Amino acid sequence: MARIEYNYPLLSHNTFGIEAHADRFVAYDSVEDLRQVVRRLRADSPDVPVLHIGGGSNLLFLSDFKGVVLHSAIGGIECEERPDGIRLRVGAAIVWDDLVAYCVEHGFYGLENLSFIPGEVGASAVQNIGAYGAEAKDVITAVEAVGLRDGEVRVFDVSECGYAYRKSIFKEEWRGRYAVTHVHFRLSSTFRPNLDYGGIREALSAGGIRPEEVTAQDLRRVVIAIRKAKLPDPKVQGNAGSFFMNPVVSREVYEAIKGDYPDVPRYEVDAERVKISAGWLIERCGWKGRSLGRAAVHDRQALVLVNKGGATGRDILALCEAIRADVLSRFGISITPEVNIIGGCA
Repeated sequence: MARIEYNYPLLSHNTFGIEAHADRFVAYDSVEDLRQVVRRLRADSPDVPVLHIGGGSNLLFLSDFKGVVLHSAIGGIECEERPDGIRLRVGAAIVWDDLVAYCVEHGFYGLENLSFIPGEVGASAVQNIGAYGAEAKDVITAVEAVGLRDGEVRVFDVSECGYAYRKSIFKEEWRGRYAVTHVHFRLSSTFRPNLDYGGIREALSAGGIRPEEVTAQDLRRVVIAIRKAKLPDPKVQGNAGSFFMNPVVSREVYEAIKGDYPDVPRYEVDAERVKISAGWLIERCGWKGRSLGRAAVHDRQALVLVNKGGATGRDILALCEAIRADVLSRFGISITPEVNIIGGCA
């Protein structure tokens, strides 16, 4: 049964800790409930804005939301062992890291490098979350969703989802058109560690663990430790994790920057393109640890913008725009927010 509340506070539904309210807030715990809610909305209030949210770890509210906020409470993990691997069907409201912990505990492998990423399972399919050399698209096989215009159920094969770096068709062309209800994953019963990214090997070595002896539990612990050391806890200091995407530039642009800055970090994309660290660009512009009013750049990770206390969404946005302007002026590169900004554009 769907639950409807009015003038609903969204403080606990965004990890930036922004004070904002929704005209209406609807929580549902089944696909059929969601379908009924959508059909009622479209019949009674066809022009009202609708926003579907998960854990709020990728949102920045600039103002109160003058519309309806939908929130899933669909849980459940269904498992099936097949010749090609372990198949999971997971409810969108399951906390992402709870799923990773469950899989490691049960010997379902492939999510270890994505440990401790905030948010819920539904958002993983929208954002194509990634970390330490792994992306959600590597293990997603299908996405179940309900249309927010017609209430119809759709099942999208992974090939239809338009996945790329931090992108999907749900985040781009179909933004706001579907609510993810379940995500299908294919994992492995054989552990094949991915250790070649983000200092994982060094952290294992520091803990006295040799690469050939590493377990999934070891890898998960190391990834969590690295993330905790670099990223602030949103319960202590409001933030949405990495605020900017790493820009992909031509090899010519990269070589020009490298000529002046030989230490510029880069990740190969293909023969013509290179991905450059946005955090490095921001740090070189002198923003790491700096504040602009009640918003600041984290002092250990320049990709992270934080709420020092009492910041509004527009305070965070002002900091974002100041950083973008400096990076563009110094390097000629436009960096793009990864965070979903509600109430304005960046």
